[in-house]
Amino acid sequence: MPAISADPVVSRNFARDVVRRLRAAGHEALWAGGCVRDELLGRIPADYDVATSAQPAAVRLLFGQRRTLAVGAAFGVITVVGPRPAGHVEVTTFRTDAAYTDGRHPAGVTFSTPQEDAQRRDFTINGLFLDPESGRVDDYVGGQADLASGVVRAIGIPAQRFGEDHLRMLRAVRFAAAFGFLLEKGTRSAIVRLAPLVRSVSPERIAAELRTMLSRPGRQRALELLAETGLAHEVFPEWSPLGQRGKGDQEGQGGNPAATGAWLAGARMVGALDGPGLPAALAMLSLEAGEDTVSQIATRLRLSNRESSTATWLYAALKAFDGATGAAGPADRPWSQVQPWLAHPDAPLLADCLRARATHGAGSPATAAWIRAQLTRPREQLDPPPLLGGSDLLRAGIPAGRAVGQLLARIRALQLDGGLHTREEALEWAIQQAPATGS
Repeated sequence: MPAISADPVVSRNFARDVVRRLRAAGHEALWAGGCVRDELLGRIPADYDVATSAQPAAVRLLFGQRRTLAVGAAFGVITVVGPRPAGHVEVTTFRTDAAYTDGRHPAGVTFSTPQEDAQRRDFTINGLFLDPESGRVDDYVGGQADLASGVVRAIGIPAQRFGEDHLRMLRAVRFAAAFGFLLEKGTRSAIVRLAPLVRSVSPERIAAELRTMLSRPGRQRALELLAETGLAHEVFPEWSPLGQRGKGDQEGQGGNPAATGAWLAGARMVGALDGPGLPAALAMLSLEAGEDTVSQIATRLRLSNRESSTATWLYAALKAFDGATGAAGPADRPWSQVQPWLAHPDAPLLADCLRARATHGAGSPATAAWIRAQLTRPREQLDPPPLLGGSDLLRAGIPAGRAVGQLLARIRALQLDGGLHTREEALEWAIQQAPATGS
């Protein structure tokens, strides 16, 4: 998989060179999977995969031990390492998979033909091969027709595809939403029926899918599809009874209408974000679900510390500026109560979320506009350096202890609200207050 800094032109040229070298050595080689789909859709592929008749040992021999990684060799996959701007190319031997026993990996593989290889892949739009030299497309599964019709269709029997790798259900939703495609009827029905299986997928893999799904165009539709198929209830059990269906319920029925309505309203707001991402989506969707929901989800999905802290802070910030009926707007509150939120590194994301919510009738448009305006102020105005530090108070004879922290907090509030202007004023005030503060 290419590095984040990979150059698209260099990556493409490297992927073509991999095919040329394999062919020069007497092997069949073609681009395969998502890069072919993206090429045919007129998109720039995020990465390139090559399918070949060469077996893993032959691939390593051709490209060299130092330029290859054999992490997936048991499944016929060798990663060829390119120059830094090119990233990596996964080279996979044409294969047929044995039964999947763990909901993710086949028990074994048998090297085979392109026709057989296509049948083991997930969706028809991902089952295409492309000759990068001639532009010829080899289509054994009807993928070109589904691309033209805008359909995500599982190859073969949908239940079998999803039974092999349960994450494919989330991938189906992601592809349909990202490309504006429909889920083919049989594929969609299988997802609805098998949705509970997604709970067996590792949290890291689910988080990776959500991360991609919620940071790109189509994220609103992705959230809608998650609710419609019942996947939302399985992926986010903390929001139960969202999407929950009992026996005999039909697709689109059952569950809690109010919870589903709140989810769909949140989906529209997530779709309106200028700076989308998983933390922002979690914070916005959790506003009706309780204050512990964000941290519970972040822990269960094993999000990074940065993602978790951003989501939990953003949830608290949105609550602070939610614009509840009768509450004073931020412009009417003491600046010392508002400024800590606006001085936070994620304040621009807060402003974006408030704007997106206001766009869809939640919160106050005036509050959103006011927050955005404050963030245009110079940093030295928005977050001026504190007048005093703890060492200043200790040197002034104030004993170490809780009193120091209390005094510093009060001095900072007075500074922000205009009650203290200089270091000298602050020190004099602290000395006068110290006896009454206690330790």
